[in-house]
Amino acid sequence: MLDDLELERYMRHILLREVGGAGQQKLKDARVLVIGAGGLGAPVLLYLAAAGVGKLGIVDDDTVALSNLQRQIIHKTSNIDVAKTTSARETLSDVNPHVKVNLHNCRIVAENALEIISGYDIVVDGSDNFPTRYLMNDACYFARKPLVSAAVGQFDGQITTFRASEVDSDGIPNPNYRCLYPQAPPPGTVPSCEEAGIIGALTGIMGTLQAMEVLKEILGIGTSLVGRLLLFDALSTRWQPVSYKWDEDNALSGRNPTIHDLSIHQ
Repeated sequence: MLDDLELERYMRHILLREVGGAGQQKLKDARVLVIGAGGLGAPVLLYLAAAGVGKLGIVDDDTVALSNLQRQIIHKTSNIDVAKTTSARETLSDVNPHVKVNLHNCRIVAENALEIISGYDIVVDGSDNFPTRYLMNDACYFARKPLVSAAVGQFDGQITTFRASEVDSDGIPNPNYRCLYPQAPPPGTVPSCEEAGIIGALTGIMGTLQAMEVLKEILGIGTSLVGRLLLFDALSTRWQPVSYKWDEDNALSGRNPTIHDLSIHQ
């Protein structure tokens, strides 16, 4: 139940017909795992905590660096060299003390992915590399967990939602990341933000969108991004939605899958 302080804190939510008291209780009962406390994870965590999501898990094995602060708004200058998970929890506790924050101060890998994911209802991928994106896609498929995924470039971003273990109204499997991108690009062909640079506010835009999609999934409102990839060009301020479908030849959930567990990632 929501106490008096929570009722006051979430008043603007509760006034919404689509949320109300019952919806706010759903948020309080929800458990969301965020992969990465960096550029994308920072706004995701801040907005989910502010919204009253009851349990947040953070996976990150890095420490705060001065160069992070241009975009990773959950961290402070005083927390340089502190573990990002610890730094993030400190900020979130100030934002909303009602939220429980679990720290996974490690890199998510094939050996621990399913165990970590099992404690949560929804996973948010804020990682910055292809191996982790493919791992999270496959792990969430096997664990039957929704996955809200985003990625950013220098001035562009993309976001979508996967419910890959489910089927649509026609009984056709929902698509997954491998339906969009069957194979990762060769190593070294896509520069990281450390190599190419990135405009800081872009991660805020895409991370905030991820938070919004998570809230929609928890509340069961609006139109999901399942089967829709939303592309954003910051320089032209242009959005482009792209529809995509299940690929019957994809290696994970196709008609003749070749991926049956996470051993491919070891």
